[in-house]
Amino acid sequence: MSKIAIVYWSGTGNTEAMADLVAQGVRAKGSDADLISATDFGPERLDEYDAYAFGCPAMGDEELEDTEFLPMYDAVEPLLEGKRVALFGSYDWNDGEWMELWEQRAEEAGLVVVDSVIAKDYPDDDASADCMRLGSLIAQ
Repeated sequence: MSKIAIVYWSGTGNTEAMADLVAQGVRAKGSDADLISATDFGPERLDEYDAYAFGCPAMGDEELEDTEFLPMYDAVEPLLEGKRVALFGSYDWNDGEWMELWEQRAEEAGLVVVDSVIAKDYPDDDASADCMRLGSLIAQ
């Protein structure tokens, strides 16, 4: 059984709802899932987990939230080379380019990105199913 960290930042609750769904997918595969706010996660916690799901909505001009999430992510990303990660988040405008840029950044840093999921605003039925599928993928 693997132990998965689901680390997220959510301003409106949309990405938090996605995190809950990812956790359900992890648990459905028989693995443990810990939901962790970005402010409560850092390099000192990496050894507690087998894989990681990171969630952050698009902010500003298709960017990761830069006050709480990005500082945490900047600190842990260099230590995750070769580790399995999943990425997720919500957006309200544009087309989701922030996720493509985030995936590219993670892959260039040597992370193994199993997949990503985006949702326009609050996750609808399709996005909810995608989040649960993402959880099952990262739990493998």
